[in-house]
Amino acid sequence: MTDKRPNILIVQADQLTARALAAYGNKVSKTPAIDRLVESGVVFENAICNYPLCGPSRASMMSGLLAFNAGVYDNGTEFAASIPTFAHYMRILGYQTALSGKMHFIGPDQLHGFEERLITDIYPSDFNWAANWTVEHGSNEPGRLLAAAGEVNGVLRSGVYERTVQLDYDDEVCFKAVRKIHDYARSDDPRPFCLVASFTHPHDPFAVPQEYWDRYRHDDIDMPLIPRLPREELDAHSQRLHDHIGVAEANMSDDDIRLARHGYYAAISYVDDQLAKLLDAVEKAGLTENTVVLFLSDHGEALGERGLWFKRSFYDVALKVPFIVSVPWSDKSRRCSDNVSLVDLLPTLVDLGQPDRNLDVIEAHHDGRSLCKAIEGNTLDGENVVFAEMAADALTAPAVSVIENNHKYIQCETDPPMLFDLAADPMETNNLAGTSEAAKIENGLAAIVSKKWDLVALNPKILESQCCRRLVERAHALGAQPSWDYDILLQGRDQYFRACAENRSASNYNSNFDVRLRPESEAPNKRIFPYNATPVVVGFEGSSH
Repeated sequence: MTDKRPNILIVQADQLTARALAAYGNKVSKTPAIDRLVESGVVFENAICNYPLCGPSRASMMSGLLAFNAGVYDNGTEFAASIPTFAHYMRILGYQTALSGKMHFIGPDQLHGFEERLITDIYPSDFNWAANWTVEHGSNEPGRLLAAAGEVNGVLRSGVYERTVQLDYDDEVCFKAVRKIHDYARSDDPRPFCLVASFTHPHDPFAVPQEYWDRYRHDDIDMPLIPRLPREELDAHSQRLHDHIGVAEANMSDDDIRLARHGYYAAISYVDDQLAKLLDAVEKAGLTENTVVLFLSDHGEALGERGLWFKRSFYDVALKVPFIVSVPWSDKSRRCSDNVSLVDLLPTLVDLGQPDRNLDVIEAHHDGRSLCKAIEGNTLDGENVVFAEMAADALTAPAVSVIENNHKYIQCETDPPMLFDLAADPMETNNLAGTSEAAKIENGLAAIVSKKWDLVALNPKILESQCCRRLVERAHALGAQPSWDYDILLQGRDQYFRACAENRSASNYNSNFDVRLRPESEAPNKRIFPYNATPVVVGFEGSSH
């Protein structure tokens, strides 16, 4: 590889709240690999996801669009193949693109600009997880479980498990990504790469091997800063979420909560170990000096705060995500306090991929801004405002949030508005909406909402989308069922040592008896030790080698 533009490695965790990392002030979690990134990177202290739920958040991140602008409303909404993603733009810029792991694409397009996927997705790609605002949130729709209905009961099963489906998946994600890094390094293709390694941990279930559990003393596990609140003390949305995920039914004790949080921290350490393997692969492949590494998550995890779990809320514990960028041309740790969000990833990657810092290649609309100025230690352009949306289960109308400077405003037609001063009230316990002292700020943020969204028109649009998807799902259940899952088909004749024009003898060695770099190439592999040694050929009579 000879191209001088930086390679880009994006490592994504699932359901990792920023508050759980040492880089964001946590005193419990042990994450040496993430801390290693921080030493030479910029930590965006106030990064949020634009939709605190897996599928919409990832569609938003990939497209640089707010989810509603992409027509994505919940975990079962098709992500249209016609929407450009950062993978499309990186290909236009001359990058090789690959995805190893989860991206929760819904619909028949399972690539969305990536040249290849190294592993299929862990979750289904059909409409099974679509929200349904026409059923009662405490009940199950006939024939299937509503997404997250009663799921806190699963948190009660947190603990030590030597193997889980999620561990099997993430082990393979890391293995394939590490191999791909080495494939890039030994390739004759001069193009730089953009590789995404996306893990499903620390997403629940909080089930981890003994090795990771034992990295933490159980008594050292911290408890929620806001203990479980009585249902009547929760805001309207949290009350619906409380009912939907089964908080009362699970009735978790303090011991249950500490156990689950222990499992969560252990799962974070597991992700950190996978990151370490990827960073080591970059180093061993000789790519460190020209590879930008980004570490982020799709959304956070409530982890028992207020008695709530998982995501689906606009509180910071679910909304704030780690967003760390390490660049090879800097050895300094820097921090940026501006409000940023995952829609900023697309223009940032395009900016990194163009030496002239020209974003003209982004021809389609996008809602983000490049963060490269902050990465280089300068002040960001644009207003200090970010947006978030929700239209999933535990709602019956779209909900939106605006964060401008230190103030967060939340609006939904079925609920009273909420307004928080995040500087004075970081735990978001004092709702300022409706107070005289905050009236000017509230009116200003409400005006931003009115300008940004037409919530009246959006509501029937979402209901129609849900109706259409349920109809398609019912039809697909009859007769031959279509599969939108990504299948990886590898022919045996295309793997390892096979006779070909470049390797007629299908040998491990090239014509000079150097160990081959690739099965189909004369290029010699690099011997690390002993250095500069002359190859010694040992044969016997009658041997061709």
